[in-house]
Amino acid sequence: MKKIGKQTFSIKDNVFIRDTYTIVGKKEGQGPLGNKFHMVVEDDLWGEDSWEKSELKFQKTAVEKLMEANQLKKNQIDLMISGDLLNQITSSSFAARAIQLPYIGVYGACSTMALTMGLGSLLIDGGFAENIICVTSSHFCSAERQYRLPLEMGGQRHMSAQWTVTGSAAVWLSKNGSGGPRIKNVTFGKITDLGVKDANNMGAAMAPAAYDTLNQHIKDTGIDYDLIVTGDLGTVGKGIVNKMFNEDNNSIEKKYDDCGTIIFDIEKQDVHSGGSGCGCSATVFGAFLYRKLLDGDIKKLLFTSTGALHSPTATLQGESIPGIAHSVGIEI
Repeated sequence: MKKIGKQTFSIKDNVFIRDTYTIVGKKEGQGPLGNKFHMVVEDDLWGEDSWEKSELKFQKTAVEKLMEANQLKKNQIDLMISGDLLNQITSSSFAARAIQLPYIGVYGACSTMALTMGLGSLLIDGGFAENIICVTSSHFCSAERQYRLPLEMGGQRHMSAQWTVTGSAAVWLSKNGSGGPRIKNVTFGKITDLGVKDANNMGAAMAPAAYDTLNQHIKDTGIDYDLIVTGDLGTVGKGIVNKMFNEDNNSIEKKYDDCGTIIFDIEKQDVHSGGSGCGCSATVFGAFLYRKLLDGDIKKLLFTSTGALHSPTATLQGESIPGIAHSVGIEI
């Protein structure tokens, strides 16, 4: 059996993270990680006539640049797994239409990066593929239009609100490698819903799911990670996760951080609670966390992307916001 504990899958064969490619927008490029991203696009429309088409271009370009940098041919890639925030994951499916790789589209909201990496590593470990590209994207303008209010209205943003990251990241997983970062364990989370209904407080909605998955992964594996990072909780959600672990007498505070608080300067960039969106954890991992593994700054990383699985229709009907989180244990 490759399953350990209640929810975790142990990767017995080698699944290497061979390379990443990240593209972000102007605001992300002005943040603390600005010089670490592979590409910064100054115009959020990027020459397109809609924000949705621009997001498609972000994702398509990330995959193409990753393949180009590693001289990968299409016949060497067995599968592309991707997803995004938009209805019917159009950014991903339209990008896949242009790239013409075998494609699996998934929806995990902001948890998509860890979800695609987890699924990809299981497929490689099971002998079904040798090379897989995992990719996701989000765009501030397209996400705001779909989930909240039209930007043209200039509505006041709540202090608990987060800034959806404009960006995309592609990650190349392979069974072939030598000494690079490897995915060793994957924990797929359960839906956790404590009744939060405020679409302007995603951190509070997702934090219980993050706690549940992190706690289960640590129990299942017993691994003492050098760094534990969640995906998109911002300052509000990060504080809730720390509080839940502290109340459980199992503090992770000294080695825990969140991509939503890493990608932006919370004090200077007026992003309120921090970053969110599929592109948040994806670009922080691809540009920053992956490099920390390669450089030997950390040897064991628990990467957990978090998602709010709501829709505008369900929210208007008074439904609460279900949360999900998926964890990927990575070692060098």
